[in-house]
Amino acid sequence: MAHERLLFLDALRGLALVYMVLNHTARWWLDAPMGRPRSHLIYVTVTLAGPLFLFLVGFCLPLAPLTTFGAAARKYLRRGLELILAGFLLNLLAFPAEPFWSGRILQTIGLGIIVSLPAAWLLRSRPARYWLLALAALQYVAFSLAYPELERWLAGHPVVAKLWFWEFPPWPWVGLVLVGLVFGWLWTERAAPRARARYLAALAVAGAACVLSVLVYDWWTGTVQRLLFKRDFLVSGYWTPAGMTNAWIMGMVFGQMALMYYVVEVRRWRLGWLVRLGQTAFLLYFLHLVIVLTLINRFLGLRFNDWWAYALANILFLVLLVQIGRGWLEAKRIFRAWRWRALPD
Repeated sequence: MAHERLLFLDALRGLALVYMVLNHTARWWLDAPMGRPRSHLIYVTVTLAGPLFLFLVGFCLPLAPLTTFGAAARKYLRRGLELILAGFLLNLLAFPAEPFWSGRILQTIGLGIIVSLPAAWLLRSRPARYWLLALAALQYVAFSLAYPELERWLAGHPVVAKLWFWEFPPWPWVGLVLVGLVFGWLWTERAAPRARARYLAALAVAGAACVLSVLVYDWWTGTVQRLLFKRDFLVSGYWTPAGMTNAWIMGMVFGQMALMYYVVEVRRWRLGWLVRLGQTAFLLYFLHLVIVLTLINRFLGLRFNDWWAYALANILFLVLLVQIGRGWLEAKRIFRAWRWRALPD
């Protein structure tokens, strides 16, 4: 079966990119005196952007089924290594003060794809799916239990900290890729539109229950500073969710997936700009960091410490990204047409 292109997943990936843009512009276009609203914007968008990207990586892998293990290995290994190397290149361009081999989300995504190779092959067995979900949960529980000692140990091992426990560290974040892989496999088993609609309706209910559980928990325990990083783990100074934040993440992933399916596939709303962002997400993720941090923040030294100016700057920046994505897709179309014409008869 050929690769299945689903516009609602492209739109969802585009939405994750929008969250990522807002997170990074809040960090590097606004200064600390902007106060709690800035901190809340950074926290909320970081819980939405990276986790959504990681889940979608796993979810989309089964959409292009491969007939042999060798074909799967070539595809997964190549794509995983490309992302890891791209992450190192991005470090050189956007984070020149840090070692180029520092681990970030692109390296974690690449490693997650490689780890998914044997996992995807095992998913042909129904019991293996439950074991894989259990493994993802257990590795997170192990991380949570090890966190206090791990934090102390990493303080004396900076090389390991930067390589393996920096931004979105593989342990425990690869587990979310595996969770997405299982749910994506379950999606491929439902070919009929009604079956898929029921599947996503069930995810929407589960997502609503997760978010409601967080609200009830915070009310019951009187949680303070709910939208700040103090409620979660900080590994090498970077965020990893703790406790009920995981329920929030899964609830938002499931809920947004169901909502985007309804809007794009059922109601047939034209969200072309969001779809284009999703279809060119890798290129735009790479470029937006260079523009936001290297060009605007460091080279030009611009700040937008007014909420109206900040909002306008983000709107204009997203328009620019959409146009870059459109140009890239058109360039790819022209190249493919030229290559097709150049093939011998």
